[in-house]
Amino acid sequence: MSEERIPVVDDDVIDPEEMFIRVELEDGSFEEFQIMKIFEVGGQDYIAVCPVDGGEDVYFYRHFEDEEGNPSIDNIETDEEFEAVIDRFDEILDEEEFDEMG
Repeated sequence: MSEERIPVVDDDVIDPEEMFIRVELEDGSFEEFQIMKIFEVGGQDYIAVCPVDGGEDVYFYRHFEDEEGNPSIDNIETDEEFEAVIDRFDEILDEEEFDEMG
């Protein structure tokens, strides 16, 4: 499991109202993402993001905040953890869709 977390520095937040972030990728390039949702699974926070430049892909990361409230993200390392995160995200989307219907 990786111990290296990717900091999401205040300067990288494009618009706090819209919840956009810029993340440095492994190759050193940057990609902008829109935050779709921050949610919890088994006591761990996760973040669902999608690329700003288009496409329908959704990416999931572990989400952390340090003592000062500075956010960072980390990769999900196991298939089991990833499946649990996807299942919970799908449940949240279903709940939101149900709420909009009522």
